[in-house]
Amino acid sequence: MKFVCEKNAILREVSVAQEIIAEKNVLSILSNVLLEASDNTLTLKATDMKVGFETRLPVEVRKAGSTTVFCDKLLAVLRSLPEGGVEFEQTEGRMIIKPEGKKIDFQLKSIASDKFPELKATPQESYFSFSQKDLNEMIAETIFAVSDDETRYFMNGVYLEHQEGSLVMVATDGRRLSFISRAAQAKIAAFPGVIVPPKILHLVRKLSTGEGTVHLAISEKSVFIQFESQKLWSSLIEGQFPNYRRVIPERQEYAATVRRDELLDALKRVSLLVEQKSRRVYLDLAKNALTLRSEEGEIGSAAEELSVEYDGPEVTLALNYLYLTEPLRVMESASVSIRFTEETKAISLYPVPDRDFFHIVMPMQVN
Repeated sequence: MKFVCEKNAILREVSVAQEIIAEKNVLSILSNVLLEASDNTLTLKATDMKVGFETRLPVEVRKAGSTTVFCDKLLAVLRSLPEGGVEFEQTEGRMIIKPEGKKIDFQLKSIASDKFPELKATPQESYFSFSQKDLNEMIAETIFAVSDDETRYFMNGVYLEHQEGSLVMVATDGRRLSFISRAAQAKIAAFPGVIVPPKILHLVRKLSTGEGTVHLAISEKSVFIQFESQKLWSSLIEGQFPNYRRVIPERQEYAATVRRDELLDALKRVSLLVEQKSRRVYLDLAKNALTLRSEEGEIGSAAEELSVEYDGPEVTLALNYLYLTEPLRVMESASVSIRFTEETKAISLYPVPDRDFFHIVMPMQVN
C-alpha cells in the first residue's frame, strides 16, 4: 500500500479516531486505526467495540492495500510534521511516513488489517434526515445534566425519543432535568425511546459543521449517525430511563424574569465563596429584586443584588449554583424566567419568550 495526502486532511480524521479508541485495551488491535487505500480514496476506521468511526477522504493512491497502525503514535507523528503532502507506504510489517520534499522518515509497526473487527452497519433505508444545527443545540441543552453515577447507569446518557414528528432529548441526574424538543423537517422513522451515551454525542458535535442535515438511524441496540463522508455508530445504554414527565410541573404560580447575562455573571462572582461540597447559593426574591448570597464557613460570604421582574411573595431558594450556571451558559435568550411554587418544590428555568426547551432543578434545604 502506498498513498499521498495532505497532512491536515488526514490529521483531522486521525484525531477523531483517537478520541474513540480506548486507552487500555486487552486486544492491541483496538489501539490501532485501520487504513484502506484504493481508487484514490483512503478509508479510515476506528473502534473500541462500543463506538465506531469510519471516514473517507480523497488521496493519491499509488498502490492499493490496507493495514492498521497504532493510532496514538500516528497522531503524534502527523502533528509533528510540516505542512504539505505526506507519503505513506506499507512494507514488511511497517508503515513508512515521509513528508514530501523533506528528509524526515518515521516508521511505525503495523498489524494486518484482517485482524481488525468489523464495524456495525444498518441499511441505508433505515436512516432519516435531521438538521445539524438543531441536533447540535439539542445536545448542548441536555448533555451537561447526564448523571456520572455508574450505579444508576440508566441515567448515564441522554434519552432520545420520537414524538409526533419531533425529536425529544432529556437528561437527568436525579437532582435536575433538561428537556428539549425540536420538530423535524423530514419524516422521522418511528423508534422506541433509547438512551444514547455522551461519548457519541460529543463526537457528533465535533464532526458537525452546523449546516445542512445529518442522517440518523436507531436499531434495537445501536445508534448510527452519518455525515457526508463520515459515519459513527454507538451501542446504546440498556435500561429503563426514568419517567421524566412526572417531574415536569403542570403549572407554577410565581415567576421572576431576569437578564441571563447579568444572572450568569453574578453567579460566577457569588460562587467564589460557596461550600465546595454543597455548592449552595441562596436566591432571595422580593418585589422586583433578586439577591444572590453564598457563605463559605469561616472564610467569608458574598452577596449581589439584581433587578428583576417579580411580584410575588418574599422567598428564599437554595440551589446548587452549577445547576443554574450550566444551563445559562448554553441558553441564548436575552432573559430567562425562574418559575416556582414554593421553596421545597421543583424550580424551572425557561428562556424568554418560551421556546421548545427548559431546565428543572430540585432545591436544597435553606438551612
